[in-house]
Amino acid sequence: MKKVCLLLPNGFEAVEASVFTDVLGWNKEEGDGSTELVTVGTREKLRCTFGFTVLPDLLLSEVKADDFDALALPGGFETAGFYEDAYREDVLELIRAFDAQGKVIASICVGALVLGKSGVLQGRLATTYNLNDRHRQKQLAEMGVNVLPDRPIVIDKNIITSYNPSTAFEVAFTLLEFLTSKENADQVRRLMGFLE
Repeated sequence: MKKVCLLLPNGFEAVEASVFTDVLGWNKEEGDGSTELVTVGTREKLRCTFGFTVLPDLLLSEVKADDFDALALPGGFETAGFYEDAYREDVLELIRAFDAQGKVIASICVGALVLGKSGVLQGRLATTYNLNDRHRQKQLAEMGVNVLPDRPIVIDKNIITSYNPSTAFEVAFTLLEFLTSKENADQVRRLMGFLE
């Protein structure tokens, strides 16, 4: 069984987290059955960007990278306190530990800024939110990242980044492909209506 840590800082964007729960859940029920997702929060009770509350399975203080095969990280909004939580040292240290072990890390939208802040993207290829004068992409570049501004999804070795919420499902399917196979991921895509 491949275990995925869905890391949820306060202020995360719900749709960007839900794609991981759905794609990996569909795989568990209808695909090859080999994935399990665990929600890991920075707090006991998390408030999403647009207001509803989520109770994670575990707290960040209760986990380590050794317990998982991959890390998934949604983005969030500054006004909802996302960066305040996501830039905490314990969050950054967990990301560094996943990367040091060569485990897959999948982020959506500004989740890449958290990876950049941790240092794991230093000198590597990535992308992040691409609209509003590319402000977030400029921030990522200032962290020493080689930003590919017009690529919806960028994969550099074990790290997947993407440029806005529209890419969310494809990032989750790409993570599933990394963990299982292209054939299995395509089967789940078909069952969910993304392929004919």
